[in-house]
Amino acid sequence: MPAICRDCLKQVKRNKRCTYCGSPRVKSHAELFELTIAHMDCDAFYASVEKRDNPQLADKPVIIGGGKRGVVSTACYVARIRGVRSAMPMFKALQLCPEAVVIKPRMSVYASVSREIRAMMDELTPDVEPLSLDEAFMDLSGTERLHGAPPAIMLARLIKRMKDELGLTGSIGLSHNKFLAKVASDLDKPRGFSVIGKAETAEFLHDQPVRLIWGIGPAAQDSLDRAGIRTFSDLLRWDQEALTARFGSMGYRLWHLARGQDKRRVSANAPMKSISNETTFFEDTASIDILDGHIWRMSEKVADRAKARGLAGRVVTLKLKQANHKIITRRVSLHDATQIADRIYRTARGLFDQVGDQGPYRLLGCGLSDLCAEDQADISGDLLDPGATRRSQAERATDDIRRRFGADAIVKGRALR
Repeated sequence: MPAICRDCLKQVKRNKRCTYCGSPRVKSHAELFELTIAHMDCDAFYASVEKRDNPQLADKPVIIGGGKRGVVSTACYVARIRGVRSAMPMFKALQLCPEAVVIKPRMSVYASVSREIRAMMDELTPDVEPLSLDEAFMDLSGTERLHGAPPAIMLARLIKRMKDELGLTGSIGLSHNKFLAKVASDLDKPRGFSVIGKAETAEFLHDQPVRLIWGIGPAAQDSLDRAGIRTFSDLLRWDQEALTARFGSMGYRLWHLARGQDKRRVSANAPMKSISNETTFFEDTASIDILDGHIWRMSEKVADRAKARGLAGRVVTLKLKQANHKIITRRVSLHDATQIADRIYRTARGLFDQVGDQGPYRLLGCGLSDLCAEDQADISGDLLDPGATRRSQAERATDDIRRRFGADAIVKGRALR
């Protein structure tokens, strides 16, 4: 059976330890050298970057996120052992892990590291489809002749380079389509290398919960529960027409995924559609000052992410969830694209003023869409606001200062609300 050592990268016999270097990190699988679709997912990416840059945090629980009224962006594995999870309200995370070190996200730093990882993946194959800063699909079909080694070995080499050169770890999922590759990458984190072959697909999926499918959130899970669908074996009892009639396009997709079928190609040119940020409050609130402070902080985060990716957007969106879970969404198209936090904030605040008296609210979100390259941003200025250009220049200067002296070097008063 084909096997590789993930430390010395040699092809070895199927043993518990490598016959060359003695490492126990040997991966064997009957289809190991035949599969070409991979998903790479960095391990607790934001937290890992912070620990790398500050070795004093190495053994401490680290949470990346906002203040006590914010939510967790990500957490290191030490914190996860205590039950901390992404998107968890910060107050609950700190109840579970009161000794955690909470760090505000440094999106420009994470984006820079992401570009270094992307460059390594681009050396393996031109077919790289990023999903976010810390994960991507890769299609390595036809690359064995180029590299003189099967895709599995090149993927192990990628993870080793990330550790050696960047001080970061990642997990690999290798399979015969995107759906299964993504499932596989989450099976053995951190530092995992999992394989789902064609021959074992049906057996592997049979008793798995349907929440394994990427994109099945609480609402979709509730709909499936009401239909008696909790596992892939439950899905197999439905024919395609019945699933489609009950769940629409999602039903059509579920019928194929239940059989391990996914014909989507790895697309290197898949465009990012939007950049957004949202938070769920500890307590429902109608306070204008509190909500205004959150709108500003979200606008800053959206702007930072847009700048880090070299993007701008023409549409600003505000999302509010009322105490009864009703969602209110407002959006407006700008005259030209922007990546300036001040302009995003003023636009989002204008949208909020249209509906702000319908609170209290339990969730607030802000986003930027209709994205384009940053060289198309803020070209004409705001003719109705003569001070906009001056504020834009001040924000660019502030960005430079923060890059040199840290994110807290300059803080606007409204961010403290």
